[in-house]
Amino acid sequence: MVNTFNFSALRLTPALMCNQQSRTTTTKHHNPKFKKERAQKFLKIDLPDFNEDHTSYPPHKLRQKMKEKGVLPPRPWMERPFYISATGGVFEAYVPPEGDGKASIVSTSRAKQTVELLEKKSKSMMAIRKIKSFDEDYDSKKFISHAQDIYIKAHESLVNNDKRALRLYVTEKAYSEFRHNSHLKTIRWKFLESLEPPRVVHARCTDVISKENIFGQVTVRFHTRQQLAVYDRFGRLIHGSEILAKDVLEYIVFEKHLSNLYGTWRVHEKIIPDWAPPKEPSKLTRVMPDPEPEGPPPDTVAEAPEPPAIEAK
Repeated sequence: MVNTFNFSALRLTPALMCNQQSRTTTTKHHNPKFKKERAQKFLKIDLPDFNEDHTSYPPHKLRQKMKEKGVLPPRPWMERPFYISATGGVFEAYVPPEGDGKASIVSTSRAKQTVELLEKKSKSMMAIRKIKSFDEDYDSKKFISHAQDIYIKAHESLVNNDKRALRLYVTEKAYSEFRHNSHLKTIRWKFLESLEPPRVVHARCTDVISKENIFGQVTVRFHTRQQLAVYDRFGRLIHGSEILAKDVLEYIVFEKHLSNLYGTWRVHEKIIPDWAPPKEPSKLTRVMPDPEPEGPPPDTVAEAPEPPAIEAK
């Protein structure tokens, strides 16, 4: 006779019958070493009372509370940092000689202007020397080609209505002037050639707010041939022509923040001399009036006289 053991009965026995110890405490660290050092990691701090009324304290008590917490007293004003990347105008603007870009005209005013330009030439040389102290790679001959490239790209950005590219080539002052009359208009502009090589005619430097914050301005003379045509929102030509080219004489002021290591030359303003002829007025579009009715005017009906309030006897 063979004795057999039923293992399935052992699987169904309750767990209480098994004499097995189990540890359920998890508050202790598995390694009791460095117990004291671990306890020193926690610092007991006094939490602030957010419901505390600070307005009820006298000034000396409030100051004592702020000293305990290490809080600085509030200031009666607010200081906000601001950055000035461009000036608001042209300092000591260049005065173009009368009749520049045309045949030589003998006049007393032009002779006086020529003498004044010779006197101011020394200031321009000193300003260029100041610019070279900040920008060692500055050269007037190389700057002329760079200035013409900036001038062309600024106008191309305006034609393409590229606002981001326009901010790279014009200052904040010139940006609003560039965009002022281009709203809801289509511009066709083309640079054809230079009638005379551009040249630097004026240079100045000045400081803003502090003596270390220096801006430089250089005036460049451009005598070029261009094409310009401006269309309104209905596609009507209001200024210029895409076929005819005109000779343009301009004095463009370029500005750079010299104290800024990453400053760049940008178009700042255009100088218009007093002797320059007035611009041609643009052809403004207007709403056409209603057509007048044809034929004789309508007959007017005579109004009957009102009867008197009291009849005559």
